[in-house]
Amino acid sequence: MKQTIELLAPAKNADCGMAAIDHGADAVYIGADRFGARAAAGNSVADIERLCTYAHRYAARVYVTVNTLLYDNELEATQKLVWELYEAGADAILVQDMALLEMNLPPIALHASTQTDNRTAEKVRWLADQGFSRVVLARELSVSEIAAIHRQCPDVALEVFVHGALCVSYSGVCYASQHCFGRSANRGECAQFCRMPFDLVDADGREIEHGRHLLSLKDMAQIDHLEALMAAGASSFKIEGRLKDISYVKNVVAAYSRRFNDIIAAHPTQYVRSSRGEVSYTFTPDLQKTFHRGYTSYFLNGRQPNIASFDTPKAMGEFVGTVKEIRGKSLIVAGTACFANGDGLCFINHRRELEGFRVNRAEGNRLFPATMPSNLRRGLSLYRNADRAFEQMLAKPTAVRSIPVTMVLDICDSTLKLRMATVDGETAVEVETDVLNLATARTPQADNICRQLTKLGNTPYVCREVMMDGGVESLFIPSSLLAALRRNAVEQLSAAIIPDREPVALRKSSSTIVAPQAYAAFPYLYNIANRMAVKFYKAHGLSHTHPAFELDGKSTDEPLIMQCRHCIKYALGRCERHGGCKPNWTEPLYLRLGDGRRFRLQFDCKQCEMSIYAQKS
Repeated sequence: MKQTIELLAPAKNADCGMAAIDHGADAVYIGADRFGARAAAGNSVADIERLCTYAHRYAARVYVTVNTLLYDNELEATQKLVWELYEAGADAILVQDMALLEMNLPPIALHASTQTDNRTAEKVRWLADQGFSRVVLARELSVSEIAAIHRQCPDVALEVFVHGALCVSYSGVCYASQHCFGRSANRGECAQFCRMPFDLVDADGREIEHGRHLLSLKDMAQIDHLEALMAAGASSFKIEGRLKDISYVKNVVAAYSRRFNDIIAAHPTQYVRSSRGEVSYTFTPDLQKTFHRGYTSYFLNGRQPNIASFDTPKAMGEFVGTVKEIRGKSLIVAGTACFANGDGLCFINHRRELEGFRVNRAEGNRLFPATMPSNLRRGLSLYRNADRAFEQMLAKPTAVRSIPVTMVLDICDSTLKLRMATVDGETAVEVETDVLNLATARTPQADNICRQLTKLGNTPYVCREVMMDGGVESLFIPSSLLAALRRNAVEQLSAAIIPDREPVALRKSSSTIVAPQAYAAFPYLYNIANRMAVKFYKAHGLSHTHPAFELDGKSTDEPLIMQCRHCIKYALGRCERHGGCKPNWTEPLYLRLGDGRRFRLQFDCKQCEMSIYAQKS
C-alpha cells in the first residue's frame, strides 16, 4: 500500500490559499477571525468556505487554526465557531486548548497543534487517545526521533515542519513575550522576544557578548531531506508562514511540490500525493529569492553548528558578490549576479549590524544606490533580500493546475454513454441518455465529438484522450446533446473527487496525562486558562490544576519562560561535551536586554537543553 504524503501550505487569506493550491499544495491551513495563533492573520468564515470550495475541486484539504489558549468568556464563541467552520467545509481544526475536548463539537477531525508540546511518543499516544487524529511534532526533533515515534504510534498521522521561521523555544513553552510585554504567544500575540539583541554576561557581571541576537535562529529548509522524513513516517510536510505574502507562498510551495513529484517519480510504488492534479509553471522556483534569514536543517540530523543568526534577525537573502570598488555615488560588484532597478541589497557593517540600501539604477555590475550607505566598504559581502525582477514575475499568473481525464463515448441499444475518468485511474463516472433514431452522418463525426466533449475551459479538467466505441463516430449527434452529457459527467466527477471528511478519531477511556518533568515544578506549563480545561485535566489525573501563565505569571519568583534545544554555550564554541573550548566565564550566565532586564540561563547538559528563567526586577 502506498504511503500518502501531503504538502501543507500556509494561507494568510483565501487568495493566498488558492494560490497555494494552484502551485501544488495538497492542503492549506488558515486562521479564522479569532482564536488562531497568528492574531494578525484572521479570515471570515465566508472566505474560508470559498477556499474550501476551491481546494476540494482538487481533493485538497483545508485546516483551520483554533489553537490559542481560551478564556472562560470565549468558550461559547469558540464552540459556535467550530460548528460554523464545519458547515463551511473545513476538513479539520488545529487545537491547543484541551477545553475543546469538553465541548459539544461537530464530527470534525482534530489535529494537535505544535503548541501542545509534542516531543515524545508517549505524548503523541496520549493525544491520540484523547481523540486527535494527527499530531504536529516539535520542530526540534531529529529524523531518528521522528522514526521512533512513528514505530511506537504507527496509526497516528505525524505532521512535521519543513520550511520557514523557527521558534527558539519548544512550541507552547514560551512565555517570554507575555512576561516582558504582556503579549501572549499562546494567544497569537507574540512580540518576538527571541529576535531582540541581548548582552551575554556572567555571574561576575563580565560582558561576554554585546548587543547580539543570541536567540535568533535561521529559517528551516528541509527540501533536501524530504525523502528521509517520509521514510521516518511523516505524512504531512508543513511550510510555516501565515503572515507571508502571496509571492512567498507561490515560490516556496512550487519548490517543494516539484521536489515531492521528483521523489514520487523515483518511488512510484511507494508514495502518492493526497490531492489531485498536475501543475504547470511559468517560472522556476528559487528558495534563495524568497524571505529567509539563512537556512538550516536545524536538529534533523542531530545538533549542528550555525543554526543561529546572531548578527541579525532580518532577511539577508542570497549572496550576490562583494564590493569591488566604490566610485562616488556608485559601486562596482565583483560577482556573476544580474541586477535590476529597485533591487534591495544589504551587508553586515563593522558593528556587525545588517544595513541595507535600494538600487536606484543598475548598469551591469555598476550600481547606483538611492542613498550611498556610509558604512559600505570595499571587500564586504553583498546580499540581495529583494529581487525586483523575480517579484515582478511572481506578481503575474505563474501556475495552472489541472486534472487530466480521459473520455469514452459509446452507444448501445439506443443508449448513449459517456465515461469520464481521471488518468490516474482513481475516479471514474458514467452518464447516459436515451436516444432514438440518430441518423447516420454524411461525414465522420469524430472531430466534432472530440471538440464538443473537450470544452472544459471553466473546469479544473483537461482531456487527454477521447475514445469512441459502438460506431458512435458515424452517427450525427447534436452538439447540444454532447454538451449536456459532458456537463453531467463533469458535475458527477467533481462530486466524486471532493475528499471525504477525515474520520474523527475515537476517544478512548481517560488516561493519565503525559508531560515533561518541568511541568511538575512549573504547573502553569499545562496552559490551563478556563474552567473546561480544568475539568479535562482533573479527569485525567491532575489533582491540582494551576492557572496558565497568562493568568498567574507573576506568582512565580523566577519563572521558566523558555525551554530550548538551541544552546548558546554550544553556539559560541564553549561546550566541552561537543569539542568546544573550556569556558572562561563564571556561571550562571545571563541574557540582558538594553533596558537592563536579565534572564538566567540554565544548561542541562545531560538532556542537551537550555532553559531561560526571568528574574524579577
